[in-house]
Amino acid sequence: MKKINLILVAILFCFSSATFAQSNADLTGAWVFTVETDQGSGTPTFNLKQDAEGKLTGTYEGQLGATDVKGTVKANAFHIEFMVQDNLIVYDGTLENETVRGKVVLGTLALGTFTGKRKP
Repeated sequence: MKKINLILVAILFCFSSATFAQSNADLTGAWVFTVETDQGSGTPTFNLKQDAEGKLTGTYEGQLGATDVKGTVKANAFHIEFMVQDNLIVYDGTLENETVRGKVVLGTLALGTFTGKRKP
């Protein structure tokens, strides 16, 4: 009986450890986004690097120019932001099956949605 209890405790420990050890999605690499806004569309490229704690750094290149970006990743959700022409640009989305999607706020310029894939 003690052996069965010990086995059950070990199994429960393994399942609870797996639940707590949920890792962040990895956005490291080059991404091409398709952005649709109320002011038009575009296909910017992001080159991102993610550290072990989920901090994002990298660059944006698109219709708004080129600039450095920063952000965070938690589980499969991410937040990217940068300044262009005195406007705070914010991308909030999720990564699922190697596809990103979400909402974008282009400062006071426009609101929209985006999808994206890793650049081949």
